[in-house]
Amino acid sequence: MLSVHYVSEILPSLLAGMMMTLKIFFWTLVGALPLGMLFGLGLVSKIKPIKYVLNFYVWLMRGTPLLLQLIFVFYGLPIVSKLVFQRYDAALFAFILNYAAYFAEIFRGGLQSVDRGQYEAAKVLRLSYWQTIRKIVVPQVAKIVLPSIGNEVINLVKDSSLVYVIGIGDLLRAGNVASSRDVTLIPLVLVGVIYLLLTAACTYLLRKVEKHYAYWR
Repeated sequence: MLSVHYVSEILPSLLAGMMMTLKIFFWTLVGALPLGMLFGLGLVSKIKPIKYVLNFYVWLMRGTPLLLQLIFVFYGLPIVSKLVFQRYDAALFAFILNYAAYFAEIFRGGLQSVDRGQYEAAKVLRLSYWQTIRKIVVPQVAKIVLPSIGNEVINLVKDSSLVYVIGIGDLLRAGNVASSRDVTLIPLVLVGVIYLLLTAACTYLLRKVEKHYAYWR
């Protein structure tokens, strides 16, 4: 009964931390997915300066740890550029830039897998470039990239715990504070359970989305 009482005491703080985790997760996806799609188009562009800049950006974001990027954005940028972010804004900025790079590479692979003949057919039908992308290419690319996007979405749920390093009160921080204060592992066990539930929910929703796009097979 003591454990149940203890769980009921710490659960509100854990749920409050979970809400912060979900906010970072949601807004990262909202920002990174369209940005990644746009960068993916740039990576397959015939304009070489754009390709060079985007390839460097993707290499930089994927080649350095997200934790280091978070620290640099929050602690480093004010020193080198006088650009100061609030903790939450710094986290979103770093997460969106990081995940946009991964999504860009995924979309690049998906775009390159679409047969070039379909672009030529679109020209015959007098479709503009953006009409071709929106009506012909994107539906096919969506089906191709969904499994890879899904993997990154699951990773994002777990990576959101990295905001702890810049002092944001997320789920992991709430659990760690309670665990250190009360000298017990119960809060951390509950944190693990909540993360498992979140990833299970994401996996279920992603499978539903993949099933919806199954008609493109």
